Amino acid sequence: MTATVGNRRERIDALAARAGALPEGDGGVSLVKSAYRRLRRNPVAILGALIVVVFLLVALFAPWLAPKDPYAQSLLSEVRQGSIPGPRAGYPLGVDQLGRDLLSRLIYGARQSLLIGVVATVLGSFVGLVLGVLAGAFGGWVDTVIMRFVDILLSVPGLLMAISISVLLGQNQVSLMIAIAVTQIPVFARLLRGSMLVQRDRDYAVAAQALGVKRRKIVLSHVLPNSLSPVIVQATLSLATAIIEAAALSFLGLGDPDISRPEWGAMLASAQSVLSVRPQLAIYPALCIIVVALGFTLLGESLREALDPKFRR
Repeated sequence: MTATVGNRRERIDALAARAGALPEGDGGVSLVKSAYRRLRRNPVAILGALIVVVFLLVALFAPWLAPKDPYAQSLLSEVRQGSIPGPRAGYPLGVDQLGRDLLSRLIYGARQSLLIGVVATVLGSFVGLVLGVLAGAFGGWVDTVIMRFVDILLSVPGLLMAISISVLLGQNQVSLMIAIAVTQIPVFARLLRGSMLVQRDRDYAVAAQALGVKRRKIVLSHVLPNSLSPVIVQATLSLATAIIEAAALSFLGLGDPDISRPEWGAMLASAQSVLSVRPQLAIYPALCIIVVALGFTLLGESLREALDPKFRR
């Protein structure tokens, strides 16, 4: 009896592995290894990964990389009406309208963007994955109720919903993260649900059902793992969206109530009053937001192509 159960499990695992295997020509290499090989030869993926790695290193090692204290108003005495000190020795990018080192504030601003982006994406993806698993695994009325709730969330523009939630919860970083996370829930829920519906009808899942394997075992051990590839790609793309939305909300004054804390969106907003004097105070934070979002987008699109069978050669 034990041998029979063992053989049954081996057959199910073999069918599941075959369903996620690569087409002929990849020599039986796993999906992860094959995707890594394609990413390694893709210049777009390399550029995106390089930008992301640099952003992560700058954010993690900001206290050691920043040349000055980002809060210190070192050159405030030299700031005049219509004149803000530019680049000089010890201040490569000059200072802002309060005499604080601009380069140091940009470096520390990467920390805030990374924190908000990662936490918001993790929260949004977790809730979205839970809803997607429930809808994809049970179907029927559970699927209908969850998908109608997701459709309601999708019917409201993301930025408008984030602004509404931020206003309702109050002006702080936690409400900012929650607001951005809520806008990402329906994306992950629909994506995982659709992927699981496809996997649920594959040969290995049907065979497992015919062999009497419990639905929970099929869903958690085989269907769910084989459905996560598009979700991983979407998480990378959502990080770029989260960083942009966090900057937008901070620009509108709905972010961190401590306006002295470096954050790219808040820096962009505070520079509006001195655009005619030193436009660089707005240009540099904007460039940081654009480049980092571009890096995550390039990496995410490259991952999608590497994991998508349609792009395999």
